[in-house]
Amino acid sequence: MSLYSLLRPLVFKLDAEKAHRATISALKLRSGTGVTPEPDWTPTLETTVAGLRFPNPVGLGAGFDKDAEVFGPMLNLGFGFVEVGTLTPRPQAGNPRPRLFRLEEDRAVINRMGFNNEGQAAALERLKGRTRNGIVGVNIGANKESPDRIADYVEGVRAMSPAADYLTVNISSPNTPGLRQLQDEGALRALLGAVREARQAARPPIFLKVAPDLGEGEPDQIVRVAIENGVDAIIVANTTVSRPQLRSSRSGEQGGLSGAPLKPLALQALRNFRAASGGKIPLIGVGGIGNADDAWQRIRAGASLVQLYSAMVYEGPGLVRRIKKGLIQRLEQEGLASIAEAVGTE
Repeated sequence: MSLYSLLRPLVFKLDAEKAHRATISALKLRSGTGVTPEPDWTPTLETTVAGLRFPNPVGLGAGFDKDAEVFGPMLNLGFGFVEVGTLTPRPQAGNPRPRLFRLEEDRAVINRMGFNNEGQAAALERLKGRTRNGIVGVNIGANKESPDRIADYVEGVRAMSPAADYLTVNISSPNTPGLRQLQDEGALRALLGAVREARQAARPPIFLKVAPDLGEGEPDQIVRVAIENGVDAIIVANTTVSRPQLRSSRSGEQGGLSGAPLKPLALQALRNFRAASGGKIPLIGVGGIGNADDAWQRIRAGASLVQLYSAMVYEGPGLVRRIKKGLIQRLEQEGLASIAEAVGTE
């Protein structure tokens, strides 16, 4: 029995957002924000995506470390990379509280945070002070009241590029009204064209984060526009506005659903993007990944990397090391020399 399993009943007595802030505060005490050791390189788990060498394919998804406060301690836990944000050009408070809900019976989370963050300038100061051990990506978005959202993304690219190993253009949050409309083909072409022009010398790599709630043919459109505009990888997918059958009394809360119930939808979305891309652009699998089997399934379905977040609410910080151990075992069972050999072998 892990220490976290003993502490979890006490943690769950706190409001979900207060518990999260307490976790961030504790992590800040444990280790300096920007101090990270040399990553634990496991040869079979090493992989290269978009020119970046990842020590392992298991990353921390955006939303946990919104303001780039604890990327160092999270890398210390064994993550192959950490994605901070979502960060907007100007600080914003986000949506009214309560806005974060645990669905314990479903091992799920609903959030309607609304890109609450201190703004890119504050995060940039923290990121500038970090050592360059470990990979840290920066997830950028648009302010809710912005009159020109594409201009916000351009500003984010220019501001955060010097401190980011990669940038994620997040157009998939359901909690900023109208944001997902940027996934439409014409709007996406205009956005990614502007992002490409703002990026200097094709660095850092640009990742695009999409929603799982897409219609027929939309993955093909998104892949085509992404490749045309030099996007380096696609993250599939964010939270869902759909509601599969849930047991929790909080299932009716508005916002994006993540955690175990998202797994079938996110897996199918990944398969759709793999079919649309034919392996021409790397994919990152997110949504409902809670153990090594889930991560392995996503990799075999076409994901070069995976990310998790909600599962840690229920499994604790030791989850990442358990997933890495499980992936090593599966590679040995399959007689594969590296995780890259498993990608898309479903």
